[in-house]
Amino acid sequence: QVQLVESGGGLVQAGGSLRLSCTASGLSVSSRAMGWFRQAPGKEREFVAAITRGGGSTHYADFVKGRDTISRDNAKNTVYLQMNSLKPEDTAVYYCAAARTYYGVIYSLGAYDSWGQGTQVTVSS
Repeated sequence: QVQLVESGGGLVQAGGSLRLSCTASGLSVSSRAMGWFRQAPGKEREFVAAITRGGGSTHYADFVKGRDTISRDNAKNTVYLQMNSLKPEDTAVYYCAAARTYYGVIYSLGAYDSWGQGTQVTVSS
């Protein structure tokens, strides 16, 4: 059974940083593309970042380019999202997800078949 557990969320002032972690069980993060999504109140869930399996190329939403970095530690079976220069509009629940074997478009919700429970990130102004 696949389980993804996020941690590292919290309350931070604008301009601050947070590092989110996603620890997996039941799958190897090195063998799947892994992604981070977020969902703010009243809004749809949206793509934030992803890292492919194998070579690990990375992809980012335009609104986090230059601020966020996705990475993984295969030994710890964990994926990270380092978030810098946080803004109030980054406030959301952040979700980790594991992609299907053949995922198509990596920033699409439909590319992912396993999801964590989410971790709240709140950025105060």
